[in-house]
Amino acid sequence: MALHYEGIPAEVWEQWSRRDGKRYHAGECRRKWEGFHSAENPSPVTGATIVKLAKEGGWRPDKGTELNWDDTIEKDELVVIDKDWIEGKAFRIPDEWEPVKQLITYLETLFESTDKVGYTTRATKGDGGRIAPSKGCWDRTAGQLIEKLSACGGDIGAVLGDYNPEYGAWIRFNPLDGQGIGNANVTDFRFALVESDNVDLEKQNAIIRELELPVAALVYSGGKSLHAIVRIEAADAKQYRERVEYLYKVCDKNGFEVDRNNKNPSRLSRMPGVIRSGKKQYLLDTNIGKKSWSDWVEWIESVNDDLPDPENLADIWDDMPELSPPLIDGILRQGHKMLIAGPSKAGKSYALLELCCAIAEGKGWLGFNCAQGKVMYVNLELDRASCLHRLKDVYTRLGWKPENARNIDMWHLRGKSVPMDKLAPKLIRRAAKKNYIAIIIDPIYKVITGDENSADQMARFCNQFDKICTELGCAVIYCHHHSKGMQGQKRSMDRASGSGVFARDPDALLDLIELELSEDILKQERNKAICNICADWLDRFGFSEEYSQDDALSESAMKQKCRELLEPNSFDRLMEAVHEAEKAVQGRTAWRVEGTLREFPKFPAINVWFDYPIHRIDTVGVLGDLQAESERPVWQRATDTRKKQAEKKKEKQSNEFEIAFSNLEFDGGDVAAADLAEALEVSAHTLCTWLGQGNRSKKELKKEFEIFTSEDGKRCVRRVEQT
Repeated sequence: MALHYEGIPAEVWEQWSRRDGKRYHAGECRRKWEGFHSAENPSPVTGATIVKLAKEGGWRPDKGTELNWDDTIEKDELVVIDKDWIEGKAFRIPDEWEPVKQLITYLETLFESTDKVGYTTRATKGDGGRIAPSKGCWDRTAGQLIEKLSACGGDIGAVLGDYNPEYGAWIRFNPLDGQGIGNANVTDFRFALVESDNVDLEKQNAIIRELELPVAALVYSGGKSLHAIVRIEAADAKQYRERVEYLYKVCDKNGFEVDRNNKNPSRLSRMPGVIRSGKKQYLLDTNIGKKSWSDWVEWIESVNDDLPDPENLADIWDDMPELSPPLIDGILRQGHKMLIAGPSKAGKSYALLELCCAIAEGKGWLGFNCAQGKVMYVNLELDRASCLHRLKDVYTRLGWKPENARNIDMWHLRGKSVPMDKLAPKLIRRAAKKNYIAIIIDPIYKVITGDENSADQMARFCNQFDKICTELGCAVIYCHHHSKGMQGQKRSMDRASGSGVFARDPDALLDLIELELSEDILKQERNKAICNICADWLDRFGFSEEYSQDDALSESAMKQKCRELLEPNSFDRLMEAVHEAEKAVQGRTAWRVEGTLREFPKFPAINVWFDYPIHRIDTVGVLGDLQAESERPVWQRATDTRKKQAEKKKEKQSNEFEIAFSNLEFDGGDVAAADLAEALEVSAHTLCTWLGQGNRSKKELKKEFEIFTSEDGKRCVRRVEQT
């Protein structure tokens, strides 16, 4: 509360609290912090309270270390060195030197041979004694200058023009276009100048080296400063400004007070190899520190990571931290991540909506108990109305009353979704005060950043889920689709599309694979559904004693009982319900759920029906022996394919026969076999074979049609029901 009152960031309390691994829970500090209302409290807890309590506990400040409340106590992420303890690093300028060699080395280090170099050896002294360099030259290449300097016999003035030893000379560190000396004339934004007139020279030298600045050339100016020509390697002027700003910020925070007048890319710097007021403008070093800008930035950020310190097992052996409580018993803990993977039409979204309801109400999901709490469902795919109706339909079919519907928040982002690295901070900001125990993101293909087959890109993508878990202290649950092709021969963790990161990253992976339903099983399910409906109607109208247990297992028997006992209107409505049940069974699919878990032992595979819009566990075990289509042997799949093709062919022929017969039939009369054979484009002999007594391949046709000889001796075909 005191930190909150004094305006100290919540991260200070968070970092301090992490040291107590037993009592610390991720996100708890943040939630409590949001509940502090110091400004509204007439007697707030202030910073003085902390000092008072510390002193009462025996703390005594060392002389000179007590802080004022205006002092910064949080760690700055850009601070690499302690500026109060940095020791100066001496440098030596020899009495004997080679000015031309100094300048040639400088040019070779900073420029390509074809780069045009800007420089000046002329200057004037203005009011107040300020030295103002002239514009100088800008149309000669580095190669030309090096060639002439190599042949000048040590006379730099013969190449560049004589300079005033009182003022020295200057050179621009970025190449120009040969048309002028402005920022617009810079052709390549390679370097920036770091200089300070307010820091001791030896300390400047030490900080530049301690900071590992990617320095191409370090020049003593002959005055109060060192000139560090730092590799910026910017693509354009905009990036140059951004990188120079970052560079100067790092320098300032580490005790190197940069002269910000030097930030433009066409700036002049002191030229090595000349004299200034009796002192040498000297090239002290080249290519020191990190090799490139990107290496240096990576190093700065790695030095300032917020990773915890290593801990020794012996120190915590008898005081282990508590495990996070389960969110889904036997599958997932709070604050962890879970992925649900499956093919299209597996009902993954419905499974996640079922999970929302289970968490909100504290009920079971796929046979596993769920902790009760608040949950956010991030809807990326459906329009708002469809999503809300789905959720209500799920509640209704589960048979649950929405007593805790306020535990479910929906965030509808269809048409408004952004990449995950942009979505995560927005989500964290909106969820920070809600105390969610789970956030469900459906589906992730809408927010994937990068190539889903790239391991490093998907690792960065999945890191966003870690940020959400860490910042909010809640579980993150998301779904992803299967890759193309047969999945049955693969392990459950290898079926998700894209990089293997998707399988390795989550703490729990649930995978759904479809089971191949036989006609017998569908017939059993149809019989069961119709029997249940009939029994419900008979019970409702007081006829529960009128049917036996055997009757209750037979579709035909139960229909007959209903026809006998119910009023005609009631029976008609019953048959409408039966028809709907038949359609529902026909659309029912079966799935096997397998798990790959990090925190819990592997559970036996779960077989479920997807009975739109919910998943039901197969408690009877009828699905136990079924296989996914791709799990069956190749020969069996080929046999089944041939059977299906044969059945389709028979059905097609039957339909064609019916159409041809109807077209030739007049007033229910007989059809001449020759005419029918011609319409079907087969011979009369083939037609007779189809409808002959000894033929079995066309038995479906023989049930409806027969061939006979008419009174006038012609071969004819008629419908069986006419006989």
